[in-house]
This record gives sequence, structure tokens and C-alpha cells, in this order.
Amino acid sequence: MLTKRFYDVEINYGLVKLIKDKVAIVTGASSGIGYATAIALSKAGAKVAIGARRVDRLQDLADKITDNDKVFYQKLDVTQRSECDDFAKAVLDKWGSIDILVNNAGLMPLSFIKNLKVDEWDRMVDVNIKGVMYCTGAVITHMKEKGSGHIVNLSSVAGRIVFPAGAVYCATKHAVSAFSEGLRQEFSARSNIRVTSIEPGVVDTELNDTITDESLKGFVENAKKMKALHAEDIAGAILYAVEAPHHVNVNEVLIRPTTQER
Repeated sequence: MLTKRFYDVEINYGLVKLIKDKVAIVTGASSGIGYATAIALSKAGAKVAIGARRVDRLQDLADKITDNDKVFYQKLDVTQRSECDDFAKAVLDKWGSIDILVNNAGLMPLSFIKNLKVDEWDRMVDVNIKGVMYCTGAVITHMKEKGSGHIVNLSSVAGRIVFPAGAVYCATKHAVSAFSEGLRQEFSARSNIRVTSIEPGVVDTELNDTITDESLKGFVENAKKMKALHAEDIAGAILYAVEAPHHVNVNEVLIRPTTQER
């Protein structure tokens, strides 16, 4: 019998918990989608390693995961390759395996190119692209050697559609989508490593708080008025992908609010 229930209970196929005791890394877990995903994976039976720069938020999240033996947290700045490698090593030392990587850490300081917010461009490239690559690099050898794994990358509808003031952000998310497809072609058939690109539309998270371009105040206010997705909606999509039977590779999930046109 097939049953599907999201967020606070497991998804069962034939009454088998497909990710029970699997080890999952979630980056950017201090808030929003990462926070919700860590809780969803934990409640589905996975051991969860959570990383972010704000360690106090990680402690709060760890306290919400009631089984202390199934949660690990450590400071993680995904722009630092050494921290990504150290994080993966610490997880392997603790649990001996990494089965799922959710590359969630990301920034969205939208701005018009003419305003030359170059520092913000650099930061988006470092977090949204290099961070995904560094964390993937930290786990891929282990996954390849054991012949299994699942990498979930958070792209965006912006990885498909470019919009004004989003040139750099969209470029980073296009890169994540391309990187995901490259991973799939290289590792899925040869090494049994599944790859999923999750592409949310407007989500009610802290992303808009990173926008400093004063000319986008109207955009931010309009976004707040929209009936946006919740972080738990995206966590449910991630759970759907990783809970799929092992012969199923959910390559892409594009998920928008019902009221979002583009």
C-alpha cells in the first residue's frame, strides 16, 4: 500500500522507511528551507548533519530534533572549501556514511547592474555557485566509493527565467541547474548517485532581507503581499525526491505559488 504524508511523518512505500537511519547533510540550515528540511528529514528517520554560519540558530534547530543521537551540527561557511571538507569529515567520523547532501545555502541580494554592487555579486557567486561545488566535492568521493548517494541542489525558478535586477542571481541559479545536470550525467548511471535540482518560486524566507538596492523597495513590498510558498512546502518536495524508490531519479522539481505567473 502506498502512503504519502509530508513534513511531520515519513513517506512509506510498502511500509518501508526509505531514508530511516540514512545520513543527510543540510547546508544553510539556520533558517528557512534548510531549517524546515532538516526537521522533515529527521522526522522521516534520517540522521541529520546541519551546517550554517549562525551556530546559535543551529543549536535551536538541534534542540527541536528530539533524538539527540540523530543530529550533528557544526559551523559551516560554504565559501570556505576547508570548512566544507572538515564538515564532511566530521560527519563521516561520527556516523561513517553520507547518503544525502542538500546544498541549500544561498543568497539573493537582487540589484540592477548599473548600481555596481560588485561585492554582492562576488558574494552570490561564492555562496550560490562555489558553495554548491565545494560541498559536493567534499562528499562525492565517498559517495562514489560506496556506490550510492543523493545530491539535492537548491536552484530556483530564476534558474529558468531571467528578470530585471536579477541578472547575477539568475546567472548563479542557471549555473546550479547546469551543474546538477552535469553531476547527473557523470554519476547517476555510473555510480548510482541520484541528483535533484529543486527550483522554488517565491518562498516566504529571509532571502528578501538580503536586498540592499533601494530602488527595489517596491519589488520587496509586492513580494510580501503575494501568497508565497512556505519553507515546509519546499522541504516536502525535497522529501519526495529523496524518498523515491531507488530506481527513480527525480531530476527536477519546479514549484511555484499558485498565484505566481512567471
